[in-house]
Amino acid sequence: MSLLQEAKAFTRSGHMPTLLTSFLYFDFCFAIWVLNGAMALFIAEQFQLTPAQKGFMVAVPVWAGALMRFPLGILSQYIGRKNAALLEMGVILCCLFFGWQFVSSYNHVLGMGVALGVAGASFGVALSLGSGSFPAKYKGLAMGIAGAGNSGTVLALLAAPPMALVYGWKTVYGFAMIPMGLAFLLLLLFAREPADREDKKKLGDYLKILWNRDAWIFNLIYSVTFGGFIGLSSFLPIFFGDQYGIPKSAVGKYSAVIVIVASVLRVAGGWLSDHLGGIRLLYWLCGIILVTVGLAATLPANPLVTVAILVVTFAAMGAGNGAVFQLVPLRFRGDTAVASSLIGEVGALAGGFLPYFMGLGREHLGSFSPGFLSGVALSALALGALALVDRRWTSSWVGAHGKALDTYGEDRRHTFAPDLD
Repeated sequence: MSLLQEAKAFTRSGHMPTLLTSFLYFDFCFAIWVLNGAMALFIAEQFQLTPAQKGFMVAVPVWAGALMRFPLGILSQYIGRKNAALLEMGVILCCLFFGWQFVSSYNHVLGMGVALGVAGASFGVALSLGSGSFPAKYKGLAMGIAGAGNSGTVLALLAAPPMALVYGWKTVYGFAMIPMGLAFLLLLLFAREPADREDKKKLGDYLKILWNRDAWIFNLIYSVTFGGFIGLSSFLPIFFGDQYGIPKSAVGKYSAVIVIVASVLRVAGGWLSDHLGGIRLLYWLCGIILVTVGLAATLPANPLVTVAILVVTFAAMGAGNGAVFQLVPLRFRGDTAVASSLIGEVGALAGGFLPYFMGLGREHLGSFSPGFLSGVALSALALGALALVDRRWTSSWVGAHGKALDTYGEDRRHTFAPDLD
């Protein structure tokens, strides 16, 4: 089958308006989630922040968004993914208005970080809503397209610094209400609830995933691919500004070049996982991340060399995100929103520690290297965990190398089932 024929088959196999509006919902939420990081140098200059305070300021939205992901995923099982998305966007609009009108101190900025975290909770709902109507053989690609909404980071990095320079950083919160309102209207008008949701269950049944061993393997791997992505992308403006003296108005351009490849490669990662197998792809990608983050820890003197290294790192992270979420809906069929939200929550929590460690390393040891080295250690752990479960996974719920099986046998597909030995 040619690529054109495959593209036509893909678009006909699911509901494209829901997928595309889910992408926009996730894209604009992601841009808002990282606003404080994109404007960090402006905020830090006004309030005379230390390196550790900068790192903590950037970490707060990441942690807050992570902690809200799993509860929002559970809520979506009760009120529907579309309704949960619309409710979330309504809350975000209120939070942005508050930031625009009332933030005036560092403590207010930290509080606004919690408010921005609401946008970070969109992950599991957006991916499950967007891909819910697509069959198993296209889950990776559909998840990749919906998940490419993390390109919203690029929007924030490119648009927020120049706007903050001209209008002031608080006004950027007000401007951010425009794309969020647009995403709200489009999703309201064109998206529809997929039919892949199971009957409502008791809360305790949903919480069983917290004891599922496979879920925690995914959590670890996603801490590398997505945790590394959100942690580094939020901190890159501070890193390039403090390490290389890049001007505040230009620092977003350096960061955006790096981040954009992760968004593009997320789609490619989902597509490659459908064809090559998500497990096989994750072996290669985690290895690339381990090596390139180790190189970044050497802090090359030329910022362009660092950019080149991080472009490769972020490409692997983006493709890795797509590979993880080719596998998740195959393992947790029917409860993908809850599973995705938990995995996204733990991954983002890990990502929140990265900018905090970067700031602490800079303040107490005079270097950003310790933050990068923590990523090397986490990548090694993810590779080891993947090797431990490879054979069990491919002999139970997924095909060779992590490819989707053609059918779901009732004896082989149990959502949130006990771990298979």
